[in-house]
Amino acid sequence: RHVGVLQIGRGIVIRPTWRRHRRRPGDTVIAMDPGMAFGTGLHPTTRLCLAGIERWADERRLERGRARDGRARLLDVGCGSGILAIAAGLLGAGELVGVDTDPIAIEATVANARRNRLARRLRARQGSLPTGAGPFDLVAANLIASVLDALAADLAAELAPGGRLLASGIFVDREADVREAFEAAGLRVVGRDAEGDWVALEAERPA
Repeated sequence: RHVGVLQIGRGIVIRPTWRRHRRRPGDTVIAMDPGMAFGTGLHPTTRLCLAGIERWADERRLERGRARDGRARLLDVGCGSGILAIAAGLLGAGELVGVDTDPIAIEATVANARRNRLARRLRARQGSLPTGAGPFDLVAANLIASVLDALAADLAAELAPGGRLLASGIFVDREADVREAFEAAGLRVVGRDAEGDWVALEAERPA
C-alpha cells in the first residue's frame, strides 16, 4: 500500500498494477508487479538505468539495430522484474532478451512482459553470460560492482561493434575498479550518471 505511481526522467511512469494513472501526452507507462524480484523503480540504481535507456531513446539508438525489424537488440543482464527490458521495448527497441540466475525473476519478467504487451518480443531465461544470443546493440546490467568486474569481458563479448553498455549498481567508492575492468575488457567509458552514492557508467565497444 506504500508503493505509488512513480515518474522517472522525462516521461517514464511506473504504475504498480494495483494503482491507476491518467496517461498524459508523452508518458511511457510501465505496468509493473515486481513480486519478489528486484526492480520497482524505487532504488537509485534502477532509476539511473531507466534514465539511461530514455537517453538512448532520445538519441534514436533504440530505433537502429540488428533486430529483424531494424530496431536495436537489447540484453538485460540480471533482469529481475524485467523493468529495464520492458522500458526499452516500450521506447522503441526491437528484440529483447533477459537473463537472471533467479527463477523467480524469470517468472516476474515473463508476467510483466505480458502485462505490457511485449510477450512476443521479450525472451527471458534462467542463467548468466555468455547468452549465445548476441551480438546486441545495447546491454543493460544493473548489478553490483564485484559482479560487473567479474563479467566485464563477457559483457563486452555480448556487444556488437559500436554497441553500448549501461552498467549500474556501482557504489561510488568502487567506480574506479569497474572502469579499470571495463577498459581491460576493451570497452571505452563514454558517460557517467550518479544519484547519491550510486553511479551508472555507459561504455562502448569500439567499432
